[in-house]
Amino acid sequence: MNSSMKSAQSNQMQSPHVFNLYKNTLGKWVLSFDQKEAAKLSAPQEVVVVRAFPIESPSTGISILSGEGKELVWIEALELLNDDQRASVEGALREREFMPEILKLERVSSFTTPCIWHIQTSRGTTELELKGEEDIRRLSSKTLIVSDRYGVQFLIKDLPKLDRHSRKLLDRFF
Repeated sequence: MNSSMKSAQSNQMQSPHVFNLYKNTLGKWVLSFDQKEAAKLSAPQEVVVVRAFPIESPSTGISILSGEGKELVWIEALELLNDDQRASVEGALREREFMPEILKLERVSSFTTPCIWHIQTSRGTTELELKGEEDIRRLSSKTLIVSDRYGVQFLIKDLPKLDRHSRKLLDRFF
């Protein structure tokens, strides 16, 4: 690649993104571009903001997708955005990444699935319905993700730190 192409590519990656991400009156995230970029979209549209690497590298590789899943904006790193853009992107990510942490398993309705787990989470006491053992995924030796019947994901950050009763109940499922 010649030096002028490298320079142009470098300037493109470092230049600030020219977009506005905001919530509309219905509470949906909407993306619009300035007049120069507006040719890409006919009008502001509802979007979804997702991380490419949510666990390994949460502040890099963020995509703003149309409702059809087409990538509209790729954000190399949050640090490249201005304060307003960064706040909007982080707000959209927080809403999408709702994942309460399980702090304690109080009881389970059965040791066969489907069953109801009565749990304490970082967001309060609740119940989740476990459809099958396959809905408990091990991310590491200490970290688990538990998905309930409705697709809500719960995180167990540090399995060894759970109380003995909770660990005994979990041992029955895997």
